[in-house]
Amino acid sequence: MKILHTSDWHVGKVLKGRDRYDEHVAVLRSLTQTARDEDVDVVLVAGDLFETAAPTAKSQGLVMNALLKLREDGRQVVVIGGNHDNQALLDQLYRPVLAELGLHILGTPKRPEAGGLLRLRTRGGESVSVAALPFLSHRYAVRAAEVLLHENAEHSRDYANYVADIVRLLTDGFTPDAVNVIMAHATLLGGRRGGGERDVQTTLDYELSARIFPSTAHYVALGHLHRQQEIAGPCPTFYSGSPLPIDFGEEANEPVALIVTAAPGIRADARPVPVTGGRRLKTLRGTLDQVIAEGEQAGDAYLRVVLAEPSRAGLGDLVRDKLPNALEVQLDDAHRPQPGSRDGKPSRAGRSPLQLFGDYLDERDIDDPRIPAMFAELLDEITESPEDTALAGDG
Repeated sequence: MKILHTSDWHVGKVLKGRDRYDEHVAVLRSLTQTARDEDVDVVLVAGDLFETAAPTAKSQGLVMNALLKLREDGRQVVVIGGNHDNQALLDQLYRPVLAELGLHILGTPKRPEAGGLLRLRTRGGESVSVAALPFLSHRYAVRAAEVLLHENAEHSRDYANYVADIVRLLTDGFTPDAVNVIMAHATLLGGRRGGGERDVQTTLDYELSARIFPSTAHYVALGHLHRQQEIAGPCPTFYSGSPLPIDFGEEANEPVALIVTAAPGIRADARPVPVTGGRRLKTLRGTLDQVIAEGEQAGDAYLRVVLAEPSRAGLGDLVRDKLPNALEVQLDDAHRPQPGSRDGKPSRAGRSPLQLFGDYLDERDIDDPRIPAMFAELLDEITESPEDTALAGDG
């Protein structure tokens, strides 16, 4: 059995004001062609189809078209919601509509009998079981435990324990005669961030151990971290990474999908296949003459320019005039002004809400780890996508 594993499409992403729709068209076309060329039986999309919880009609049309093309030739297609997705939209609209066309969509976690464990048969007659775990926020972990596990969940239990129990519930139905797969949109311990992930949902409070996945699984298909990588665990556990570098923090990432070969009783093997269509992101550093000379050789890459010379009027405009693909122009640390506030405190520019709140606690000599954890949870609630109020049992 051959499986195509992809994730973190982030359709609708805008980079420094530049629309990337045409890139996403080309990237998804590349993924579809890979599915054909490799003659895969199953396609797994491990979350973050969209960049925002309110995707435009244009973005939704592109994603819908891509999913239908991936479904061609009788391929099984399974999609789970990520933290950027509107998980209620996936459950209430995409799931029932695309189910009529043979696609399997889960926006929020569900009990095994309600769709959390999918027992599928490939066009070649092979059996595959997919335990699907969409993104689960701190706020919904307690409620999911109550609904899925039928227990009175206690808030004192930590996030990792709730998720581990849900994974056990979903994988109890694995059988030796099928290829058993787990899909999850999550942060695993030891995972290397790609650069463009949402900070609040890649903190220590969200990290899970790969040991929560059982050895009965042939493969774990992960989404959320944008760098393709393997995580050591009881079974083959991989992030496919994003097929398009999301921002300049990801310029070194290689956009790929993973082709997984698996069979009952055999450890799965995954190999990367390049995904084409996205423009390169490149950071140029040096004097004005140096970056212009290098930028003129950079083709159609989007550029971030870090100048090693003092500021002067019109410097940024001069760079952009010579390098139209320069999306960001800044001075290096040696030449950047270091403004402070009137009381001598460092500038707040460029610092995340979690960092700023940590500064606030330090200023007041407050050393209670529960307080930043509560703040992170509140921040998570206002930055996450809307989720379905019925986490399970809706079939």
